[in-house]
Amino acid sequence: MARFQNKSGFALQSDAYGPPPTYEKTAQSGSKWAPKNWSKKTLIAVVAAAVIILAAIIIGAVVGTKENAYPDYSRLSYSLQDTYSGSTFFENFDFYTGYDPSAGFVHYVPNTTATSSEYNLTYASTSSAVLRVDTTDTDASTGRYSVRITSKKQYNDGLFIFDVLNSPYGCSTWPALWLSDPNHWPEHGEIDVMEAVNQATTGNQMTLHTTDDCKMDVKRKETGTVLAKNCWNETDGNAGCGVSGAQDTYGEAFNDNGGGVYAMEWRDAGIRIWFWARGSVPSDIPTDVTNTTAPDPSTWGEPLADFPGTNCDISSHFKNQSIIANIDLCGSWAGATSVYSDEDSCPGTCEEFVTSNATAFETAYWEWSSWRVYTAN
Repeated sequence: MARFQNKSGFALQSDAYGPPPTYEKTAQSGSKWAPKNWSKKTLIAVVAAAVIILAAIIIGAVVGTKENAYPDYSRLSYSLQDTYSGSTFFENFDFYTGYDPSAGFVHYVPNTTATSSEYNLTYASTSSAVLRVDTTDTDASTGRYSVRITSKKQYNDGLFIFDVLNSPYGCSTWPALWLSDPNHWPEHGEIDVMEAVNQATTGNQMTLHTTDDCKMDVKRKETGTVLAKNCWNETDGNAGCGVSGAQDTYGEAFNDNGGGVYAMEWRDAGIRIWFWARGSVPSDIPTDVTNTTAPDPSTWGEPLADFPGTNCDISSHFKNQSIIANIDLCGSWAGATSVYSDEDSCPGTCEEFVTSNATAFETAYWEWSSWRVYTAN
């Protein structure tokens, strides 16, 4: 039998007797890597681990998709529906009468009292409309005279443009410009476009108040600072889901700049609020009330506040809204010690201040050039 050696020195058979035998490496019958040799406990553990890994992958994909979800704010074509301006401004509103439903220290007076020469709390001209707090020596021991107006017309969506010349501020004040259905609150929701308290040094606060299942814990595109993400009125003492602007978006700094323009777009995709200081208003927002040209929000860039409908059904949470403006005094926000005394350094107690300082309310007045409402075609 022919034999030869390879270079390793091993003797091998020649091909004359056929190829050398082959040897395959196989798992030993008792190998721990062979699934058939796993115990039932080990098999269950491996299957469970695989399920957990798969679930983590799926959940991660879902969460990632949700975090990146964002509504379609595509361009809508708007047309002018209503204009509130001129000497007839207040004819479009009902005057709330009586004590404040938010426990404020005011008497909201009827139209006849508000427009009387004695108080002159509301008046309008061709260029502006004013709503203010009483600065006379009328007995204020049970609350000072003030005004709250509610538009006779209600809305279910739209683009709202508020040209504001002056915002109220001062110790004990709680002014607001907002939309709501007072007869069905909170079921029909609330949209606060402008709101602040006392000296208003922290700027404007824009907030939604709703029933349950409306949250803003989603992707948002805004320049303001988020204060809270749950809009449900039973969360955090009805704080709502708020966004705050810079100091010059409200109060003395705002007024010193000649005011500015707020725009609020309300649609199924979400609710957005923009602000521009005087002199920086987009060219497609007309300053002449006779101009019916429709603005285009798709060209305005990021808003000051963005409330997308990603995790909040806008159409079911907001409906039949009237435009409301008021100047409350004290109450659960402005009158809270932690705010009135600690944050804003206002003197004494809130109610004492309201009672004894009539002239202090000379800065507590709204002045508007116009309000306009546009609807999508």
